[in-house]
Amino acid sequence: MIQMIRQVGRFALANLAVAGRGSLLLWAIIAQLPHAWSQRREISEQMHIVAIGSLPLVVTTSIFVGAVTAVQGVYQMEAYVPMKFLGTMISKSVFIELGPVLIALVVGSRLCANYAAELGTMKVTEQLDAMSIMAIDPVRYLAMPRFVATVLMFPVLTVFGDAIAIVGGYAVSVATLDVTSSTFIEGLRMFYFHSDVLGGLVKSFIFGGIVALSGIYFGMNTQGGAEGVGTSTMTAVVSSCLSVLVADYVLAIILFQILFQK
Repeated sequence: MIQMIRQVGRFALANLAVAGRGSLLLWAIIAQLPHAWSQRREISEQMHIVAIGSLPLVVTTSIFVGAVTAVQGVYQMEAYVPMKFLGTMISKSVFIELGPVLIALVVGSRLCANYAAELGTMKVTEQLDAMSIMAIDPVRYLAMPRFVATVLMFPVLTVFGDAIAIVGGYAVSVATLDVTSSTFIEGLRMFYFHSDVLGGLVKSFIFGGIVALSGIYFGMNTQGGAEGVGTSTMTAVVSSCLSVLVADYVLAIILFQILFQK
């Protein structure tokens, strides 16, 4: 029993230490934001990697999110709720929850693994140490551009993914579920609120920061050669996914029970 308590305590202290060092890294990145214009080329390249490189994932994920939501909506609503509410259910589910969260999990895992592997390789091959010796700040030239690009592009990807998901839900509803086009569109317009879209965008903005910070932190703190790079990459992805889910719960309370409460 005592041994188990010790292990739990060590685990808690280790995670608190990671959270503290991650907060310091975030502060260091924010402190470098005034130099963003001088790093615009690197930021632009990272934005291309985040946005264009993630489009196939976003399109595929969003189409099936909309399609599955439509099928499940008809299955659960058919005997109890008029089908004119199908569009309402799909739009609210996608705007508020499914769009931001699934894009953060799917696209975020790709980016987080990329950042952790890239920076981790630079760390174990002592390239980061060499940059520091040459008075080149790794946070300014490596961490800050990736962080800014991810935070800026996640809302864009979310808006694009939301639109694709709605189109996917519409196509499946009209083509295979015997829901007319006018009925679906009526449901979309019936209970639409700008706060739903705005809440999803706020979520995606914060999720982008979580994903970028996780990949950068674990990449820049890699130890142990090639095996350490693999461990850091895995840890970064797992931490990113768990942090997104926890943040989603906290943001849901803040946004939809306090700020946007109707």
